Amino acid sequence: MRLTSLNDIQTHHRHIFLSPHYDDVVYSCGGTLGVQLSSGLRPLVITVFGGAPTTGTLSPFAQQVHRQRGFGGTTTVQDVIEIRRKEDAKALDLFPTDYLWLDYQDAIYRGTPTYYNSDSQLMGGDVHPADAEIERQLLNGLLTLHNRLPDTVWYAPLGVGRHVDHQIVASMADGLAQHGAKVYFYEDFPYVTQSGALDTRLKELDLPLEPTLVEMSEMLELRIEAAEAYATQTQQNFGGSEQMRQAMTHYTHNIRPVETIYLERYWTYRR
Repeated sequence: MRLTSLNDIQTHHRHIFLSPHYDDVVYSCGGTLGVQLSSGLRPLVITVFGGAPTTGTLSPFAQQVHRQRGFGGTTTVQDVIEIRRKEDAKALDLFPTDYLWLDYQDAIYRGTPTYYNSDSQLMGGDVHPADAEIERQLLNGLLTLHNRLPDTVWYAPLGVGRHVDHQIVASMADGLAQHGAKVYFYEDFPYVTQSGALDTRLKELDLPLEPTLVEMSEMLELRIEAAEAYATQTQQNFGGSEQMRQAMTHYTHNIRPVETIYLERYWTYRR
């Protein structure tokens, strides 16, 4: 079920997953969502950067990203966001789980002139100073929610791959943790499949984190099926559906390579 605001979140939402973009939680935590729902829990997915620009003029870089995702030149940015939302609803309805779309804009749309104008700035670059206001607003809103629902467990990206939007949500979630919230940082898929990417990020953060494993073997097919709903992202992120299936199967198996066992790994502060 789609929620419309943070005020709609209730006490039964004991597990809240923060997704920078429409696909991130399903890509990284789809198995855990399935396990929780099969256990009678009611997780919630909040997509942070789900808004559309108010202007129809896009930067050359944003137009390039749209083309890479298969959107034609006549497709407006509002159409793109609507397509992405339909994909997200289709994916999350497969579980099914509750979800909420916030109106912060994706990095490729932010700023006048735009803050991020190349792949190197978007992936692995530093967060633009003006985006600190997004982190501040988001943290304040979620701290209010944490104070209302102190027992809620939060799931947020670790920031593997250093996509600027993932960095913002990871830093904000760390702020939640500093205020006593229980936060599990998930491994950003598919960025975590890059050789050395996880170790690089853990060293960069230099935090007292320890791993926690979720066994989700019976949910692997559901995670893959839900991931396939993000059809506009498959080619760019994986090269095709079969490559995506292989990548998800290989990575979740090799976290601990035991026959027929598939896992998702999270990182939490040592207590």
